Amino acid sequence: MSAWAGTPPGPPTRGPEDSRPSVRDRLFDQRVVFLWGRLDDALASQLAAELMTLDATGDDPVHLHIDSPGGTLEAALCLVDVIDLLGVDLTATCVGQAGGPAIGPLAVAHRRRATPHARFRLSEPVFELSGPAREIDAWAASHRAQLRRFCERLATSLGTDPETLEGDLATGRFLDAAEALEYGLIDEICGPDARVYPLRGPRLGFRPRS
Repeated sequence: MSAWAGTPPGPPTRGPEDSRPSVRDRLFDQRVVFLWGRLDDALASQLAAELMTLDATGDDPVHLHIDSPGGTLEAALCLVDVIDLLGVDLTATCVGQAGGPAIGPLAVAHRRRATPHARFRLSEPVFELSGPAREIDAWAASHRAQLRRFCERLATSLGTDPETLEGDLATGRFLDAAEALEYGLIDEICGPDARVYPLRGPRLGFRPRS
């Protein structure tokens, strides 16, 4: 059964003033998408649409390249949910940095890699909030619940317990590529002989219903 019942969103578009495909368009045609910059709601929505489109229009693996200093838990959980529902393999590669909530899409990808000089920071999102004390208390409780769900989901992929991950996020732990490999955040460091083995399991997918 497909999780996508309507017409899937289309690929990235370009304006009529330029008929030449952009680099991003060409890479999208090669089933490559990017999480570059801060992971906010807009970027998460764009990536979700791109991933669902590629899932619905082909069976070949999709490649996600990540270079993000952080973002929001809401945006990260949105992408995590989409990745969990993909019917095709997703290989995520950290090519610069992954910090805070941006480690989520990397951690739950079916195959996870990093370049030799990639860096990682396990940290909670930074935010500012003002308003009545009652509203702040309610928001703080919601944030704690989201953070707990985030840690529980990632802990499954990392092979650790949520409490350990939550503690590392609280202390802002830094990892290099070798440390990320030992931590379980990635499966391999990119190199001439590197190879990631697929993780088996049922996939739901976003292919339209016939």
